[in-house]
Amino acid sequence: MKSWLVAAAVAFLGLTPAAAQVEPAQDALTFVQAGRLLADPATGRVATDQTVVIQNGRVVRIENGFVGEGQGRVVDLRDDFVLPGLIDSHVHLLGQQGPTNRIDAVTMTRSAQALEGAYYARVTLEAGFTTVANLGANSEAIFALRDAVARGRVPGPRIIASGAGISVHGGHGDSHGYRPEVLEILRSEAVCSGADDCRRAVREQIRLGADVIKITATGGVLSNTAAGLGQQFSNAELEAIVEAAHSMGRRVTAHAHGADGITAFLRAGGDSIEHGTYLDDEGIRLMRQNRAWLVPTLLAGDFVARIASGPNNFLSPAQTAKALEAGPLMLDMCRRAHQAGVQIAFGTDSGVSAHGDNAQEFALLVQCGMTPLEAIQAATVRAADHLQVADEVGALRPGMAGDLIAVSGDPLTDVTELERVTFVMRLGRIYRAR
Repeated sequence: MKSWLVAAAVAFLGLTPAAAQVEPAQDALTFVQAGRLLADPATGRVATDQTVVIQNGRVVRIENGFVGEGQGRVVDLRDDFVLPGLIDSHVHLLGQQGPTNRIDAVTMTRSAQALEGAYYARVTLEAGFTTVANLGANSEAIFALRDAVARGRVPGPRIIASGAGISVHGGHGDSHGYRPEVLEILRSEAVCSGADDCRRAVREQIRLGADVIKITATGGVLSNTAAGLGQQFSNAELEAIVEAAHSMGRRVTAHAHGADGITAFLRAGGDSIEHGTYLDDEGIRLMRQNRAWLVPTLLAGDFVARIASGPNNFLSPAQTAKALEAGPLMLDMCRRAHQAGVQIAFGTDSGVSAHGDNAQEFALLVQCGMTPLEAIQAATVRAADHLQVADEVGALRPGMAGDLIAVSGDPLTDVTELERVTFVMRLGRIYRAR
């Protein structure tokens, strides 16, 4: 009977067998024996034969040698490379791009979206990403998912959520291509026009529970309208958004492709740029001057360009034209930004590409000029700095979250090893194991 119940739990939750293991009491010690450990992601220092001691979901200490036998639960990763849980600074957990998206928009309830998100949250966690920023989603659904994960009710990564993205009427982030009465139903409360209305939209998202404010400063590839990829908010609207968010303790990140929208947002005091396709010298200068972050989402650009040019293209004509225009430019943009010393954090825009494929971004970052270590730093210490959670995640030190992953090979030599994660632990609980 007991084995049947465990199997049923595994089937119902969709978990790997390791995730269904009986966990020790929270105050018990767990000893993770690591053959190789990325002891300091900031410098790339690797230590051999280490034991990470975890209690109550936190790293207590790291000891030399393999210890812990008879003292608590022992996790044998002696043949593996262990590193902190990965961070994806740009995901959309509530769905995934595909041929049914337009019908899904008018048939899925918010509850259905939240449950869909629970599935993709698990997939993301099992891929080794223990923290994500969800930038753009129905506010009610994503905040419910974020809070359920935080309470331990749903397996998933720690979620930093913006809720609905702030967008202009008719712009990227608004609804397109439906009958007028349907458009009104689908329209988000975060769509605005004019400085005062955009202040309202920001404050409303904060009231609903936003951790960060996400805006669409320019047109976007996947909005079903031929409105280009340039600036869509006025300068006055951008200034109002940033002022309203900062005055209430929230940072602002901008979906931005066109150079005009990038520079206008940065001049308004914005904190980070998502995508950055047409980033020019002035944009790079402003990013360095403002210490702003770039989240290049190379996987999204690569994915939409492949879909748009392939035999099974499910994008609309307007989406196809923008995908073919923007996608191929992103690697060169990332290369120029990296060479210029712009701060880069790892982010994929997953939900455009498939959830669980997040680690494919690493190889693209290396193609744009990063070393494997720099790419890993972008998904650990740098992403933690960007998301302002560096005291919690991004490294394995006493007092920090017990979030760690393992791979068989050496990701500092071959970064694609991170596409083959074999072990995932978050807050001391095992969610994936061989």
